[in-house]
Amino acid sequence: MKLSRYHSILIILIGFLLLGCKEKDQSKSDSEVTDSGANATIRITKEQFEANRMRLDTVSTRSLSELISVSGLIDVPPQSIASLSAIQGGYIKDIPFLVGDQVKKGQALVTLENPEFITLQQEFLEISERLNYLRSEYERQQTLIEENITSRKNFLKAESEFKSAVARHEGLRKRLLMLSISPKQVEAGNISATTRLYAPIEGSISEVHVTKGMYVSPTTEILEIINTDHIHLELNVFEKDILKLRKGQEIRFQIPEISGDTYTGEVYLIGTDIDQNRTIKVHGHLKNDAEVQFLRGMFLEAQILVGRVGADPRKTLALPENAIVEIEDRHYILQLESQDDQGYVFQKVEVQLGQASGGIVEILSENLSPQDQVLVRGAYEAMPQ
Repeated sequence: MKLSRYHSILIILIGFLLLGCKEKDQSKSDSEVTDSGANATIRITKEQFEANRMRLDTVSTRSLSELISVSGLIDVPPQSIASLSAIQGGYIKDIPFLVGDQVKKGQALVTLENPEFITLQQEFLEISERLNYLRSEYERQQTLIEENITSRKNFLKAESEFKSAVARHEGLRKRLLMLSISPKQVEAGNISATTRLYAPIEGSISEVHVTKGMYVSPTTEILEIINTDHIHLELNVFEKDILKLRKGQEIRFQIPEISGDTYTGEVYLIGTDIDQNRTIKVHGHLKNDAEVQFLRGMFLEAQILVGRVGADPRKTLALPENAIVEIEDRHYILQLESQDDQGYVFQKVEVQLGQASGGIVEILSENLSPQDQVLVRGAYEAMPQ
């Protein structure tokens, strides 16, 4: 019984070994190589072609531009960001808005309360009433001096008091307007301890720094408003690539944290100062920016096409990166020689590469033409290593 069991185990092991050898031989026979070296001829059956989802394409003539890879942020112009602060300190009486709320320009946002507002209005009202008397006295002294009835000293005194009162009245009136308090309402006897702060621009509230009942000084930022109607790109370009930049060059960028979609823009402004990281700021405008809802501060990865502005990029033979296989620091493609009902015959051809742009590689070899067909998908699997 023991011998029989050992025989059974031995037979099973031998079976596994034979099966492994068979699979190994089968995998080697996927691509039949009839020659060797740089000009190997490779035959692939139709079944192998379809199973590996291989694809043929011609050596195309394309327009290539040199690319600069950069990173940056989505941003908005300075005029699209507004920080709301109080002209004069006070206590927050009412602040009904939250982060994300949309506001319109001139809309009341915050109500401030301070007893000093009452004092300011009282001073304005008092000087307004006194101004009427001083104006009458000045006009009276002016008439008397013309008729040589009064002394010049009395006239100059009346003139000085009147003009001082005018200056103080105008200064208090401007302060009330800055506090959004109507001088006409004050002159009508309507005095209030509160004032309102209004939105300087249209947009959405991005930050709120205060709470109800909190005291704010003129240096306190109460909230921030951002208008994203005119967003742009703020890119950081390294020093070695600065001389390649020109206004109007195309920008292709992605927001990697959101999706793999590619968006386009163009270089609008190029900075003139290199920062401590040896980079320069490049300002880019988006194309069709109204179609996509970007947010300020989004991180982006971009490529700038640095071909000459106003000139057509040069035409060159090119292939997708997937069509090229690197073996021992040399680059090869599989060029179609013939095909029939049984399958395809390819020749392994060594090529010289030029620059790359957006997944497309320039082919410098002279033995290819735009009509030649090349295996552009599945070349690595079919290529003899």
